[in-house]
Amino acid sequence: MDLRIDDLTGSEVAELLSEHIQSMRIHSPPESKHALDLEGLRKPEITFWSAWEGNELVGCGALQELNRHHGEIKSMRTSSSHLRKGVAKRILQRIIDEAKQRGYRRLSLETGSMDAFEPARRMYANFGFRYCKPFSYYIEDPNSVFMTKEL
Repeated sequence: MDLRIDDLTGSEVAELLSEHIQSMRIHSPPESKHALDLEGLRKPEITFWSAWEGNELVGCGALQELNRHHGEIKSMRTSSSHLRKGVAKRILQRIIDEAKQRGYRRLSLETGSMDAFEPARRMYANFGFRYCKPFSYYIEDPNSVFMTKEL
């Protein structure tokens, strides 16, 4: 698998992110949807990675700098045709490694509280993330779960 920093201009990435947003709409009410679109991910404080097997996009993920000591995981998504193949684990490890290189002390994330998000929550827990209170601009929300990992 080739993980690379992506400029978000490719049609494959746009399609995968569109799939991601659509999935969030299915599983989360509008007021609880925190997934970023292409423009939202093009901010200078966000680094976006795409994961490829040959010419096929298999997943993506992003790291947003909240401050010089705290990062947030954004837009983790595995292509539906590559689920349960370890794609998300590889992307998550790359994001954790980058956060450590940057000197972050903490890495956090928001994900859904519904059953559809259970595999993601389990993966994050297996990487040492623990449940926490809302961080940054987030507020308590019954549809959201917040997790953090001390680095």
